[in-house]
Parts: sequence; structure tokens; C-alpha cells
Amino acid sequence: MEPNSWVDSTIAAMTLEQKVGQLFVAYVTGSSADQVSAENVARFGVGTPAEAVARFHLGGVIYFAWSGNVSTPVQIAALSNGLQRANTVAGGPVPLSIATDQETGASVRIGPPASVFPEAIELAAADDPEATRRTYAIIGRELRAIGITTDYAPVADVNINPENPVIGVRSFGADPDLVARHVAAAVHGLQSAAVSATAKHFPGHGDTAEDSHTALPVVDHDKEQWARVDAPPFRAAVAAGVDAIMTAHLSFPALDPSGGPATLSREVINGLLRDELGYSGVIVTDSLRMAGVRTRHPDEEIPIRAIEAGADVLLDPPHPDVQIRSVVGAVRGGRLTEQRIDESIRRILIMKWERGVVEHPYADEAAIDAIFGGRTRG
Repeated sequence: MEPNSWVDSTIAAMTLEQKVGQLFVAYVTGSSADQVSAENVARFGVGTPAEAVARFHLGGVIYFAWSGNVSTPVQIAALSNGLQRANTVAGGPVPLSIATDQETGASVRIGPPASVFPEAIELAAADDPEATRRTYAIIGRELRAIGITTDYAPVADVNINPENPVIGVRSFGADPDLVARHVAAAVHGLQSAAVSATAKHFPGHGDTAEDSHTALPVVDHDKEQWARVDAPPFRAAVAAGVDAIMTAHLSFPALDPSGGPATLSREVINGLLRDELGYSGVIVTDSLRMAGVRTRHPDEEIPIRAIEAGADVLLDPPHPDVQIRSVVGAVRGGRLTEQRIDESIRRILIMKWERGVVEHPYADEAAIDAIFGGRTRG
């Protein structure tokens, strides 16, 4: 079947609840699909990760160490396969995107025996984009082997502020052209291994002195400075065919005078990223648990405003039960159209098709030892 015909027929058969669920990528608590957790009960109203996936028709799951999702490759692969099976049994029309934040250096969710690489700033110091491509190809190969199909990497921010508390060495550097070369290389590397790359954090988090996890940073660049400093790595990611771009929870008054977070800004997402940069792929919010996006609106309002701004994937909602229902209600009440939801669904399904998630959603547990050098259980 051709991708467009599969996408069309899949969307036509989906209920509104399935469509809205597909927009959300949430964390679940537990090391196996059937592990009961009080936190799952509090957030989803059900005990296990498998039940959470089935009840809310989630489009994806994001793994963290602190939520008990990652220890050994064997365990992670079994969790991934268990979640995919639960989705299938529940009648999910589309396999899950299973995601994590696997950058390099200290900014990883999965440690040894996964390969260990230098920080991004060190990778770029030799300015060998082919070495960066190979690095991310290895990362992608290891992630895909344990069922992870989306990596929220690479960082595309140009770190020109030495006081930046959140980007720093995660960036490839302070030179926009250097960063652009290595972002493009990282995108090619991950996607060559059938893992969706995600350039982050648009429109640029490199010149901030606050952390958007705890505050709403303000970037005071004018439009010309943004185009010269912040934009080149994102332009390079678009040219490289990046599957996804992540928005930043920061205020950029020259781009949107309202002063609100870029994640909720139609001027930034549709105006700049879609129209000016010509990006047609998936736009994913940064975590909706972060303070930077929660400064002006209640949690049930935030995903609606993100969709209105142009976002496709709503990442890591703090209250998934409430927030999923709020989006369904916004469609039924006429604030959002189902056509608008379908636009995002189409981009998400195309990404899953092109990265092989539809045809090959499961990890090959028998191949894990060979990929990780036999050190997979200790």
C-alpha cells in the first residue's frame, strides 16, 4: 500500500478520541507494560502502562529513568514490545511512537551498555560532520534495537550566552554555521537508522540566562539577529529532512510581541517555522510539565492553544486525562475543527510510515546482544 492511501484510509477510520490521543506523547510509570503504579492511577485512572496506552489511544510514550522505564536493553525492549502489543490489542490503528531524549555526554536517558559519546560541544570541536553523523547513526541503531523510534535530539540551539543554565555543552557551539553543519549531520545519522530526529528548541534557546523548566526565559534578539544567529541550524535541519522540530517555552518579543511562550505562538510556529522556513513536518512541543509554558494559562487550556498555534504533538502532559479530554471537548464544542486535528494526524502518520514504524513497530529482542556487544543484562 502507498503511504498516502494508508494515511487516508487510517484517518477515515479513526474516531475523534483516537485522533486526539494520537497527538499526545506521555510518560508512563513502570519497567514493564503490566506493572501497576499508583502514579499511573493518579494520572490516567488505570494502574499499568498498557492500560494507559489503551484507554487514551496515545500516539506515543516517552521514556525517563526516573519513571522506571529504562535499565537494561533487554528490559527496555520488552517494555517497548509490551506497549506496542497493548496498543494493537486495544484496536489502536497506528503503532506507538516510543521516544526518549538521547543526546550525548551527560544528556542521555539510557546509559551503558549503550555507547558513550562526548558532549555535543566536544563533538563539534573537530568540525568533522561525518564523525557526528556516525555518532548519531550508532545512537539511532541502539535506540531502534530496543524499540525506541523517536529521539528528541539533536539540540539546534546556538549557545552564545555563557550563563545559559540549560543548554551549555548540549549545543554544538556558538557559531551558527558550525552548529548548522552538525545538526544536519546528526539528523542524517539518526534517520539513517530508522529513528526520527527532532531539532530543538525552536526558535532558539541559546541566549537565555533562565531555565524554561522553572521560568519563562526572554530572548531579546531582534528579527535580524534571530535570522543570523538562531535560525541557521533550524534551516539546516529542515533542508536535511528532519522528521520533527521541538518548540521552546520562551518569550521572544521581536517574533511575537505578546510575550507569551513560543510554544503557544501562532506567529512563531505557523508564521516563522511553517511559512518562513518552509517546514512541513511534525512540530512537537517541549514538555508541557515545564513551568515556562504554564505561566499564563491553566493546564487544560495549554494543549488547545498549542494546537491553535500549529503544534502537532503535545509532549509530556502533566494531567493527560484532563488535557486529552479538554482537546476532545474543544473539537466537539467547535473551538477546534476536526479538519485541524486531521492536519496534525496526517503529519504524524507520514512520519511513522516513513521511519518504518508502521511496518516494523517491534524490537527484535533476539538481536539485542549482538548490537550491544553482549552486555545487556548486568
